[in-house]
Amino acid sequence: MVRRPTDIPDSPGAYLFRDTAGAVLYVGKAKSLRKRVANYFSTGLSPRTRSMVEASDSVEWIVTDSDVAAIMLEYSLIKKHRPRFNIRLKDDKSFPYLAITRNQEWPRASVMRGKRRKGTQYFGPYAQAYAIRQTLDLLIRTFPVRTCTDAKFGRHEAMGKPCLLFHIERCSGPCVGEVTPEEYQGHVDAMADFLDGNSDDIVERLGAEMLSAAEAQEYEVAARRRDQITAVERALARQEVVSKRKEDFDLIAIEADDLEAALVVLHIKKGRVVGRVATVVDRVEDVSEEQLIGVMLRQLYGDEPPPPRILVQQMPDEPATWQAWLALRRGSSVSLAVPQRGTKRRLMETAQVNAKEVFSRHRLKRHRDHNSRAKALRSLQEHLSMDEPPLRIECYDISTIQGSDTVASMVVFEDGLPRTSEYRRFKIKTISGQDDFAAMEEVLRRRFTAYVIDRDKPIEERGKFAYPPSLVLIDGGAGQLGRAVKVLDEFQLDIPVAGLAKKMEEVYLPHRTDPLRIPRGEEALYILQRVRDEAHRFAVTYHRNLRGKRMIDSVLDSVPGVGPARKKALLKRFGSLKRIRAADVDELLEVVPAQVAADLYNVLHGG
Repeated sequence: MVRRPTDIPDSPGAYLFRDTAGAVLYVGKAKSLRKRVANYFSTGLSPRTRSMVEASDSVEWIVTDSDVAAIMLEYSLIKKHRPRFNIRLKDDKSFPYLAITRNQEWPRASVMRGKRRKGTQYFGPYAQAYAIRQTLDLLIRTFPVRTCTDAKFGRHEAMGKPCLLFHIERCSGPCVGEVTPEEYQGHVDAMADFLDGNSDDIVERLGAEMLSAAEAQEYEVAARRRDQITAVERALARQEVVSKRKEDFDLIAIEADDLEAALVVLHIKKGRVVGRVATVVDRVEDVSEEQLIGVMLRQLYGDEPPPPRILVQQMPDEPATWQAWLALRRGSSVSLAVPQRGTKRRLMETAQVNAKEVFSRHRLKRHRDHNSRAKALRSLQEHLSMDEPPLRIECYDISTIQGSDTVASMVVFEDGLPRTSEYRRFKIKTISGQDDFAAMEEVLRRRFTAYVIDRDKPIEERGKFAYPPSLVLIDGGAGQLGRAVKVLDEFQLDIPVAGLAKKMEEVYLPHRTDPLRIPRGEEALYILQRVRDEAHRFAVTYHRNLRGKRMIDSVLDSVPGVGPARKKALLKRFGSLKRIRAADVDELLEVVPAQVAADLYNVLHGG
């Protein structure tokens, strides 16, 4: 697998283990690459480390000029390759944030998940989305920032009429010019200040305005400020006070066993909890408790600058290196400490109790789920006489109605779970009319042509079909299976393949005359059915979308004055032909001119 240990540099850096297909299985860092990599080929490895090494075909390394640079490189490589043997937190997109779109003329406040967008200010994350929505509902009573979508904003702007939120004083009405840009920006800045922990100044300002209005006998204004103060105080009550001092810090508590780890993170600003994360990760790396703390620091602050102080229940390995890395991420010094006494020690104990509760609840659920998936994959291995459990299953299905809009789907299950980011959809290009067998052959040929072209390239240059499956599953019987075998033989690929027929749930295998009937109660049949049904759902959804779009195009193209731009605007406003047909002329007027709206209404209703 590797050359002699003396060929490996005795320098800091990162190293990557790859499998036979070139996919990265594990990324690590080391002060000395020579010593660390050599340890993987000694005796006495833990079961997890040994399984990783056995699954690997090669190892490579990248030298850095310092230990801190090695941490940064390790994080970027893990983020890029997502190795299966590295501990990873949930993706950032899994956590809900309260976000303000600062890059818009009229910024919007909303709950957001997903990849962070440039020009958007984020607050959180929060443990549950409903907690943010409740906080946002309270805040817009005091800071009337819009929460509507851009589409809704545009519709009301075009109509010149505000929505209900303006009438109930939950929005300042920027869509109809009821607020100046300067006033609106003041609402946005005040909301951001509150979410950033600067609440005292806001309460004092509202209180002063209330008293001033009362002295001037402007009692309606005074009552409004009183209600705003009440809303702010209720929102403040949701931000638990954990420190009398107005300080910023994060607190990290972990509860772990040999297989998993529960993580609870509290984000404190100005002495109040403004964000909270609670999650459980698979402990796929063989790491000590100190190393686990380091892994969590790397995951939490790889993309986000850390606060000036971080409290942990146990110092990580190589604390000086981690502090230097954190300081580099922040741009100034970062204190890393274990609280020993007082308020922070009690807060850490509370967070540890929370971590234990999260862990115990998740372990019950995960234990059942993990065992059933492992059992199903072992059962499938036995029934299909495979050399090893199929850790990556790809399933293909064809969807068509009388040969029109024929499409295919490819879904991927890894370790018994759907990997939706690997799903693919195909439009059939070479087949006219209904021929499911030929369509299946086209799809598989396109998929494995891409794989064969890319497999000898460096992993960074490969396309979306770079990783080969452990099992190809076809939704169909002997005919579809025969086409799959034909394609795999053409490319000389030794990949197990099977077909699952819907009628009798029989499994068809190459070079076997009679279909295999897996007993109904077997986990192997369950997982095959689940994968097949998911491929069918994905294909049918795509087919319906294409058919619906074709039907809409055919109707709208017959209406004078409806070109590509107006067609797009109608679909954006109503979503489907059914909803366009249900709309009255006034609703159509919101999108298209009067004559076009009248013609469209007549076409849709046979007038």
